[in-house]
Amino acid sequence: MKLTILQEKLKEGMAVIDKVAPRSFALPILKNILLKTEKSFLKISATDLETGITWWGLAKIEEEGDVTVPGSLFSGLLSLINNRQISLSTKDQVLLAESEGYKTKIKTSSPEDFPIIPSVSENEYAILDTQSFCRGLSQVVDIAATSNARPEISGIYFSFTKDSLRMAATDSFRLAEKTMNVKQLIEEEKEYSFIVPKKTAKEVISVFTDKGGEMRIYFSPNQIMFELVMEETKHPLIRLTSRLVEGEYPNYREIIPQDYGTRATLSRDNFLSNIKGASLFGGKVNEVKIEANPKDQTIEISSQNPEAGEFNSSIKGELKGKQAEVYFDCRFLIEGLANIKSSEILLGVSGGEDGGPGVIKPVGDDSYVYVVMPIRNN
Repeated sequence: MKLTILQEKLKEGMAVIDKVAPRSFALPILKNILLKTEKSFLKISATDLETGITWWGLAKIEEEGDVTVPGSLFSGLLSLINNRQISLSTKDQVLLAESEGYKTKIKTSSPEDFPIIPSVSENEYAILDTQSFCRGLSQVVDIAATSNARPEISGIYFSFTKDSLRMAATDSFRLAEKTMNVKQLIEEEKEYSFIVPKKTAKEVISVFTDKGGEMRIYFSPNQIMFELVMEETKHPLIRLTSRLVEGEYPNYREIIPQDYGTRATLSRDNFLSNIKGASLFGGKVNEVKIEANPKDQTIEISSQNPEAGEFNSSIKGELKGKQAEVYFDCRFLIEGLANIKSSEILLGVSGGEDGGPGVIKPVGDDSYVYVVMPIRNN
């Protein structure tokens, strides 16, 4: 292998790879990255056997070849080089990296030992706006369960229809759903649904959130691939591939209330500030009491802790329905509100002896809904 590549371009590629490269290694070879030439491109890959990441960069290729080198070592070397071009060549199981003032030799391993990153069929895919997709995914990803006891809810549920994508996540105590437009679904008459691992979803956000353009999502029964192409050549720039979670996602839509016994329109910042204040006195169960008074058009927020004291506040809003008194885990309220950026929110309580599920939605935006179960009272 022998090539020349711009230092800036190579650093850009390693910045992408480093976001997904494994931090712990089941096999020694997973410490390595794969460098491979493909026509006019240098291809860099890393994998942890569950997720694979690949980046392509334009380069001047003089001799084809491939090699694996320690990822952290190669990345660390690049951080020290500030010259315009870097030459890479291999000889006798050594990678020679040369630039003005630098001449470094790195011991390599056989590329045959590097795990194969599974390919995903390109017959079935959807096209979305990259930044909109990443913003939407970030609104649900942290809600997914972290336990492996129920793997089906430890991931993000994706459901594609003709022109929309629904993403949902739950940990049994709260639920978030985000709906967004799809630019194109290759088979418009079909519906696709699957579960993406939480770890993969977080890596997608990390890798693609600052990128522009369109993203293609390819799916097969067991694998998913997220792809961004180069603007100048339409050749793939980044591909992130992952296994899907096996199992059937619960029918979560049946627990989203369609009617509210009580509903309040509130300032998002004011409500969040008061919930944070109540959280300081929430005790071991983080309990906060929400009392809706439609007659007075107020929401009373309170909490108490025998060891610390108590908190009481009252905020004005636009309330409809009947008086309600519900206890929630304040952490769940805070996390839900953090995913909403609108100036006003709708707080809905469905009713029932325990107050029923609470629903938080941004006013004027029906694409996002957050459901939180109350703490039951004796």
